[in-house]
Amino acid sequence: MFYRARIFKDGDGWGVEFPDCPGCLTCADTKEEAQAAAKEALELWLESALDHGELPPKPKAKRGEAIHLDAKLGVAIQIRWAREEQGLTQAALAKTAGLTRQQVAKLESPDNNPTLESVGAVAKALGLHVELVA
Repeated sequence: MFYRARIFKDGDGWGVEFPDCPGCLTCADTKEEAQAAAKEALELWLESALDHGELPPKPKAKRGEAIHLDAKLGVAIQIRWAREEQGLTQAALAKTAGLTRQQVAKLESPDNNPTLESVGAVAKALGLHVELVA
């Protein structure tokens, strides 16, 4: 899963912004450093949104450099999107998936290390297909 970043020359350095994530900005001295800083800034911005109970925006930008998310964060965001789209509470999803509400909350947390079993149970309950791609 990825978001698009706009990386641009800014005075003596380089700036990075994410069209889909208002206020998510970073800068660095070189373009290479800006590319590395982009991933960290994006992931921190998305983690903050999740931690504050906000639904992160879906990536829509078609132009810019693709900044790929850590797999755990990507899974947490996609579970949250799917649950919200279906109008389910964490408790309702947990009941359908045969898990506890706390387990679902952990799956939606960027700090969690989910098992494939719990991800699979939630995906099935949401009518989603999980596929690992190398």
